[in-house]
Amino acid sequence: MSQALKDRTKKFAIDVWLLCSKIPHSREFNNYVNQLLRCSSSIAANYRAAMRAKSNADFINKLKIVEEEADENEFFLELLQKFNQDSSLDDDFVRLNKEINELISIFVASLKTARSKYR
Repeated sequence: MSQALKDRTKKFAIDVWLLCSKIPHSREFNNYVNQLLRCSSSIAANYRAAMRAKSNADFINKLKIVEEEADENEFFLELLQKFNQDSSLDDDFVRLNKEINELISIFVASLKTARSKYR
């Protein structure tokens, strides 16, 4: 894992925040927007924690949280994209969905590697 991935998860959280700032305010949207904001920042925060893990088992546990939060991001991005009526946000949704899928792939591969080393 690297500083580059640390920066990338932070950038993802910022980009999600920027997207969410453009989504209309309503009771329905606010619920999903709040969830998306929480889990996007959680990826970056928990990845940072994983980088400070005290053991391989601790690293695996923390990275598993990162993977779960990334999956949650994917879900809320999909929901918001489905209900989005502002076509000017389409490119943002496509870009962020692509990024979260790439991040999930990285985290899954990292978990597999860490688990194989732990055994």
